[in-house]
Amino acid sequence: MRFDDRVTGTLNTYAKQAKIIHLDIDKSEFGKNVKPDITVLGDCRQTLKLITERMAKASHKEWIESFKPLDKEEYDKVIDRAIHPASGPLKMGEVVTEVSNQSPANSVLVTDVGLNQMFSARYFKYRMPRSIVTSGGLGTMGFCMPAAIGASFGAPDRMILAFFGDGGFQMNIQELGTIMENQAPVKMILMNNTYLGNVRQWQQMMFKSRIASAYDIPYQMVTKREQLKDAVNKMISAKGPFILEVAVMEEENVMPMIKPGNRVDEMIFEI
Repeated sequence: MRFDDRVTGTLNTYAKQAKIIHLDIDKSEFGKNVKPDITVLGDCRQTLKLITERMAKASHKEWIESFKPLDKEEYDKVIDRAIHPASGPLKMGEVVTEVSNQSPANSVLVTDVGLNQMFSARYFKYRMPRSIVTSGGLGTMGFCMPAAIGASFGAPDRMILAFFGDGGFQMNIQELGTIMENQAPVKMILMNNTYLGNVRQWQQMMFKSRIASAYDIPYQMVTKREQLKDAVNKMISAKGPFILEVAVMEEENVMPMIKPGNRVDEMIFEI
């Protein structure tokens, strides 16, 4: 890792109680942001294994117990509201949860970039290793569709579930032609909030503020909560590709979040 601010928060408060062991394949990364106590140069597939083999087992029971009230607070203020909303527009968290609940245990999640990426990565229920394909912090909008096609070729025995927003979807929409031509069985979930949602959230918090048929790909639009379960079932049951477009809440925020310049223990659950 490169100790970017999304991980560390303010550097002068980061993990002062800890000893830092930095593993990297590039020695120029050592000490760039965080001063390590020990550096280990090499491929982490080998170096991490050598370290873990030498570690003494520790339960850290007291430390783990201290998380329980924080875990409950996060569930009450964030998770429950995201996946079990009582009323109002559909939310991304409940869409991801419904798709995850109905999908096979070996399904592969592929994300685009933005709120769809964070909600799907957060609420999708991973049940085996190698189950997510994402561009991570590179922020590559348009990544999802071609990556999902590649995943369908690489893992033909697994269901590929591609989540994107309306912004990323249009950036590689021409790849619907590739899906049609190869009949790549990608299940595409388009969570349309009519915004570039992550941009909208940052602007709000920091600065105040039908195509499928042309490609002969089955499609369904969901606008109401009571339609979601059956629509997901239709998508999961379909042979080959499918596009499920879900009109979700326009101004939904992904939480918890650390504002730039804050410490990692200064997460906010709501605004």
